[in-house]
Amino acid sequence: MNKLRVDVWSDIACPWCYIGKRRLERALAAFSNGNDVEVTWRAFELDPDAPKLRDPSVTQAQRIAEKYGMPVDVAEERLRDMTQTAKEDGLDFRFDAIRGGNTFDGHRLIHFATERGLGGAMKERILRAYMTEGQAVSDHDVLVTLATEVGLDGKDVRAMLTSDACADAVRADEREAQALGIRGVPFFVVDGRYGVSGAQPAEKLLEVLNKAWSELPEGEVAEGAVCGPDGCA
Repeated sequence: MNKLRVDVWSDIACPWCYIGKRRLERALAAFSNGNDVEVTWRAFELDPDAPKLRDPSVTQAQRIAEKYGMPVDVAEERLRDMTQTAKEDGLDFRFDAIRGGNTFDGHRLIHFATERGLGGAMKERILRAYMTEGQAVSDHDVLVTLATEVGLDGKDVRAMLTSDACADAVRADEREAQALGIRGVPFFVVDGRYGVSGAQPAEKLLEVLNKAWSELPEGEVAEGAVCGPDGCA
């Protein structure tokens, strides 16, 4: 039986990526062939040079204001708007509690979990820990705890984190993203042919799923040009 592959490039320190995940889930729930879709979570670091843990005395609004050159009150308003958007998608964002830091090890853990059939659960748990619970998902102790909650062996996870395991897989994802011209996340690639940039509404994602399924050939999935937000090349 044919399987429809959906590759999702996203970061775990990315509010729109969490919203995009929820919208994809709604699209899959409405998709008549949802049981025949294989979702693969691909790594993308929005800030690969981020320190292990950012200065907790700097608020998220202050950090955004500095990054984009805007007044802090404007940044605070944007965060309030995003919190409301997240709420409409069933998510509870706590920007006041976020503990930012480097996400590379978190991406390695998701790859490790994927090899054991728990990639989606691990992705969800890390996103919730970061966006809602104020946990430092760059901290190995935190990652081990989160991993055991989804069913992974804590000792195996700690051994992985203290090695360079899965690092090549993360770098491979990032190289592929660069080759595809992906500059922002989330970015969905359906059947290797259709691309959707950003946290689009579930209805838009469902439309792409239906189109890709209707064109799914027997046997191997066809490779081709990836579409961007303005159409297909």
